[in-house]
Amino acid sequence: MPKVDLNVPEHLEMQIAQLVEQGEFVDRNEAVEELLSTGLKAYKTSGPMDDEEPEFEDEGMMGHEDEYVF
Repeated sequence: MPKVDLNVPEHLEMQIAQLVEQGEFVDRNEAVEELLSTGLKAYKTSGPMDDEEPEFEDEGMMGHEDEYVF
């Protein structure tokens, strides 16, 4: 499986940690993999229906100025 380096805002990291602590996921890696997979499936079913590239605001995803690295 390919490795991906991902920087997330502190509030998202805290939410992921909380889900792991609550037993929703075995560990952080499983949580991130499952949440990304679910998000991509949701985007595919509700995302743009044409061939245009999605547009993102200059402030980053969800209005935060944090940098996202995939």
